[in-house]
Amino acid sequence: MRIGHLAELTGTSERLIRYYERVGLLTANRLANGYRDYDPAAAQTVRQIRALLAAGLPTRTIQQVLPCGQPDGPLLACPGVLTKLRTQLAELDRRADELEQARQTLRQAIAATEAAGMPPEA
Repeated sequence: MRIGHLAELTGTSERLIRYYERVGLLTANRLANGYRDYDPAAAQTVRQIRALLAAGLPTRTIQQVLPCGQPDGPLLACPGVLTKLRTQLAELDRRADELEQARQTLRQAIAATEAAGMPPEA
């Protein structure tokens, strides 16, 4: 499939797809006219890349995770990567706890302000 179709299927810009290819996360064959031709499994690979990036993993770690996954199956941690994934998960858990504390602070401030009878903003 061509890059435009892959971008449409995955909701990813063509520019990002080219970047994924440049850093070695994705591969494409080249047609005689120079156009990129992606395997149908590339759509799932792009989705996995985006999910791992959203989880905060750097591209060098994603390069180590992708080869161990199956095109239509779950991602598996390659040898030597599991510690990195656990570290990132711990960081996400820490950040989630901080966000929950911030949410609770805002809830308390809103409730206290409403209980004090403060008028709403105009």
